[in-house]
Order: sequence, then structure tokens, then C-alpha cells
Amino acid sequence: MAIRRIGQIFVDMGFVTDEQLEMLLEEQSQHPGQLLGRIAEDMGLITDDQLIQALGEQFNLQTVDLEGFVPPQNARDVVSNTMVQLYRVIPLQLLDGVLTLATCDPQNLSMQDELRRFLGFEIRLLVATENQIVKLTEKHFDDDTDSIEKIINELKADESLNKAAIQLAGTGPINLGDVAELVESAPVRKLLNMVLLLAIKDHASDIHFEPFEEEFRIRIKANGVLYEMVPPPRHLAFAITTRIKVMANLDIAERRLPQDGRIELTVGGHPIDLRVSVLPTMFGESVVLRVLDRSVVSLDLNNVGMDAPTMKAFREVISKPNGIVLVTGPTGSGKTTTLYSALSELNKIEDKVITTEDPVEYDIDGIVQIPIDSDIGVTFANCLRAILRQDPDKILVGEIRDLETAEIAIQASLTGHIVFSTLHTNDAPTTVTRLKDMGIPPFLITATVEAILAQRLVRRICLECKEYVEPTEEELVEIRLDPKDYPGLKFCRGAGCSSCNNTGYKGRVGLFELMILDDEMRDLIMANATADKLREVAKTKGMVQLRDAGIDLLVEGVTTAEEVIRETIVEV
Repeated sequence: MAIRRIGQIFVDMGFVTDEQLEMLLEEQSQHPGQLLGRIAEDMGLITDDQLIQALGEQFNLQTVDLEGFVPPQNARDVVSNTMVQLYRVIPLQLLDGVLTLATCDPQNLSMQDELRRFLGFEIRLLVATENQIVKLTEKHFDDDTDSIEKIINELKADESLNKAAIQLAGTGPINLGDVAELVESAPVRKLLNMVLLLAIKDHASDIHFEPFEEEFRIRIKANGVLYEMVPPPRHLAFAITTRIKVMANLDIAERRLPQDGRIELTVGGHPIDLRVSVLPTMFGESVVLRVLDRSVVSLDLNNVGMDAPTMKAFREVISKPNGIVLVTGPTGSGKTTTLYSALSELNKIEDKVITTEDPVEYDIDGIVQIPIDSDIGVTFANCLRAILRQDPDKILVGEIRDLETAEIAIQASLTGHIVFSTLHTNDAPTTVTRLKDMGIPPFLITATVEAILAQRLVRRICLECKEYVEPTEEELVEIRLDPKDYPGLKFCRGAGCSSCNNTGYKGRVGLFELMILDDEMRDLIMANATADKLREVAKTKGMVQLRDAGIDLLVEGVTTAEEVIRETIVEV
């Protein structure tokens, strides 16, 4: 049944006139994305109570008055504070496997399915005013009582759960019925939900679940650094990893082979993709979740952090009609984000853009994206051959891993396509050496490669707790700064505050080293010049090395000496 428009419901219920509705619709057209009910409230045409009456009517839901309401303990026990804050719901009742929640956001149609998946109960929604939801959240769900420590202590105290987990954690045959009962149990669900929601809230990039002989570690990677959480009991490792496998639709009976999958969630109104990698180890299965949150990644070239001269040169290179542009750096250095940002800028209606990736991390409207699946023969090389028959103008190859892929990429660029790809090398000049080692002749490198961009990510100092400190002599020696060149130089650091979880850092910024191949550089490659010689000549042509880019940010007070030293090396 089609959902009636909220504006017409306002009129039918006598809250606004037809003329006022016209005015509201005109105002909404000036502010695309804003909800009509919010606009009507802001303009004083309806009250909070009238809005929830209309929303209840629109979605066929009952309304509830939460004035003086105290959430019952059994309902509070299954919904964590983090979940209440993210979904903006209040638990009202848990009875016969049905969890009743009050929401001020019934327009979020995926909420019921998400909460059912997270919590394992049938979900019944009632509508309450936003004001009341906020008040109850601040009163009952805004403290730290629902911490990981508390949930783990509850798990340790649950004797029946621990007994079942110990029995199933052995290496022999498993009873799938017992496993299903264990992984669907409320405490296991609650712990995993808490870890996932905290990681998403902290903008983590990865979550690691690692079994060892005596302990089971959970570590979260945020801003490129791993932080350890309070470890759950060792015997629950099997229950937690199996719960993740159930969510990712993996084979829970298979514990000997690596498996890959994905979990799709909608948290706080925006979609989250979790890429799941399961790896058998000596002491159980190690699981790593890569968190892909589109809402915290801006695919805009202006936001990747390049300085103006590097950005100007990079834009000129990516606008060329053919050739190869390579982005290099270790895993997690932002290569994919840089390339996606470049493609987003080049994504025009007159050009056909095709990518082949392992896996597709973010979907971009207007770009044809192909996921790699080597199990069925869909490799980078095979995909690239097929792409060339699709009349592309611009091609992204996720990674050049072997000679075959490199050769087809070269053929594509020689036949009038611009090809973007990534490689794993330490810096821009050593990429040429890597290509030669793969078996590509120097004349093909010089004929096709237009530019190589090396990059790293360093953590930004938190602006809330930023302070100035005197640099130590060791720091100056390590980064080779002469105090005479920088009189009165002071470094910055983050003292640590609640905003940055007492780390002193918040967010990351890129360091970039762009080597453009002109005629002189190509002659050097043809003459088999060393990487050191290429680096030396590139510097005379304006290439800023990674360490120098880091020092610039250090002097500007954007990052710290420790970060620059950790992420870059000095070339002698």
C-alpha cells in the first residue's frame, strides 16, 4: 500500500490549510533533503504532538506519551546505550519475544529489519516526540553503565552460557543446533553489537578478533593505529567468531579454510559495509572486519589533502587522454580513496568509466564497477580484457599484481585509454624498479606511465587539546631539522581529551610524493638509471618527498614528529 504524503495528512487532520501546505512545499523546494514535518515545526505551523500524530497516521503506527516513563530493566538489558543513541529509540517493553520501541523517526524504513537482525527479537514500533526521546536518552541512556567491561562481566557470570561455549569450543564435530542456540543468545549478540556500534561510532577502519592460547583479543583500528578493548573470556572466541560468520552468511561448519564475506548494515540512517575475512589459526579462527562507511569518506579530490602545486600537477595528469597513472603505498594508506576521488572528478556524461576492483569498496553513480572473483576465473587480467571490448574511455584496475595484468594495462593505455591503478612500493621512484622486476621492458614503461603518486596517512593533532611543546634534540636529529633554519620553532601535540579518546589525535591527513615522467626522466629509465638517480632528478623538477611533506605539516602544527617518523623514511 502506498504511503500517504505527510503534507496531505496535515491538511486532512486540520493542522494546516491548503495555502499553508503550498507555502511549506515551496520552502522545502528551497532546502532539498529537509523533512516537511521539521519545516512545519520550525515555522510554528504544527506542534511536536501534532507531528507524531501525523507520522502515526502516515505509517499506521500507534503514538505513545513518554512523560514520566521509566524503561523496564529487561528491555534495557537487551538494548545498549550506544544503540539507543544511534537509532534514537527508547525500549518500552520486552514480552514473549517481541521488543516494543518508541521512535521519533518512523521514516527510517530499514530500522525494524536492522534492529531485528542486531537483537534477535521481533520489533514493534510506536511513535513518540523527538523531545521526549531526547530527554529519556539523556536521563537513562547517556552514561557509561553499558560499557564493554559491564557486558563482559555479565558474560563471565552466565554459567549456562559458559558451559555451552566450552563444550562447543573443542575441535571435534559440532552440533549445528547447539551452535545456533549459542550464537543467537542475547549476551553474545549484545557484546558483538556493542563492539560493532562503538567501532562505527569511533570511525574505525578495521575490527580484529584474534584467538590466542590463553586469551581472545578484540582490537579496533582507528586513525591507522590499533587499540585493544577489554578481552572477553577465551572460551567465548568460538561463539563470537561464529556469530560473525552467521551475520556474513558464511559456512559455520567449515573451520579449516579461509573464508570471505560481507555484512551490510544501516546504522544511524547511513549504510555501512563490513568486509569479513576469516582465517584459521593454531588456536581458532581469526576474524578481521574492514569497516566501509561512505558517510565518513569524502570522494572529493579537494579533500584528500594535497598541497596546491601537487594538486595542480595531478589534475593535469589525470586529464590526459591516455597513459597510466599509478598510486603506490602500503595497505590502508588511502590509495583507493585518492583514485575514487579522481574518478569522481572525471565522471562526466560524455565518458565511459569502468573499474575492476577486489572488492568494490564504494559504489559511484555513473561508473561501471566490476568485482573480482578469482574462484570463478574473474581475475584482474581476464576482467581487463573484457573491459576493453566495452568501449571505455577511463579504466581503473584495482591493483597490478602480476605481469599479465600489467601487460594488458599497458596495451589499454597504448590504444587510447587512461588507466589508473595501484602498486605496493615504498615511494614513487622505486615503483619503476618494481615494474622492471615484474618483467615490463623499460621502453613500455616510458611509453605509457605518465605519473606515479606515492602516499601515506599521518594522524592529525586533535584541535580540542592541541598544545605547543619544545622539540627535543633527538626529534630534531631524527627528522634532520636545523634549528637555525627555524628560529623559535615549536612543535604541537595533543594532550588528550574526551573528544579524541585521550589519544591526542583526531582524523588523518595525507602525505604525497608525485613523480611526473617527462622526457628527461624517460631517458633515465631507458638508460636503466637507479631509483636513487630518478629520485635525485625528480627532486630538481619539484617533487616533494614524503618525509619533506611530513615536515611541512609538522612545522604547520598539523601532526607530530612521531607520526612523520613512523610513516616516512629518510632517503640518503
